[in-house]
Amino acid sequence: MNALAAKLGLSPSLTFYDVYSMDSQEELSHIPRPALALLVIIPLTPSWAADRRAEDADKGLYTGHGENEPVIWFKQTIGNACGSIGLLHSVINGPAVDFITPDSTFDKIRKAAISLPMTERAEMLYNNQAFEDAHKSVEDNGDSYSDAEVKRQGGHFVAFVKSGGKLWELEGDRKGPLDRGSLNDDEDVLSPRALEMGIKRIIEMSNSDGEAVLFSCIALARKV
Repeated sequence: MNALAAKLGLSPSLTFYDVYSMDSQEELSHIPRPALALLVIIPLTPSWAADRRAEDADKGLYTGHGENEPVIWFKQTIGNACGSIGLLHSVINGPAVDFITPDSTFDKIRKAAISLPMTERAEMLYNNQAFEDAHKSVEDNGDSYSDAEVKRQGGHFVAFVKSGGKLWELEGDRKGPLDRGSLNDDEDVLSPRALEMGIKRIIEMSNSDGEAVLFSCIALARKV
């Protein structure tokens, strides 16, 4: 993700850190605060899948766009690019925006997306050659062990960002951005309450299927 972020135009002042615990703030002490985004890959378990269907059932097509859109959300139409979409959601929303290099791919995508409704926005990203080239250049460079069970269940990348004082859950496979609740000024995406409202909610739901779910997450923060 760091290599991809750099190619797309994120300042070297920021970097992704591994998150080793969600139950101990002490074990998060290696991550400079505030954390600007949390990016998680987690399998789509039956319980989580059912919750997603129920939550999205009565929602129509997403219509958000323009300067008053609280977060910039992309419907994913690019195959096998959920990680890149998650990275995009993490960087072009919230405080990470201030660390985008001017005239970079991130910058151009963000500026182009603001005025576009959902379908046109997704088409713009689908046709963005620089985004595709950056994705392809790093897709085979990962060194993480990929568990067969995670592959079978289908790993989903979910981004969490704080924007406008709220915790947002962003995933291109949903019907739009999800407002998970308000955060205080001194709370970031790794604060206990943010974790409870966000990723821990998904983990606890997934664990209810009877087996501990395997997942991985990284946090975006200042480089030290």
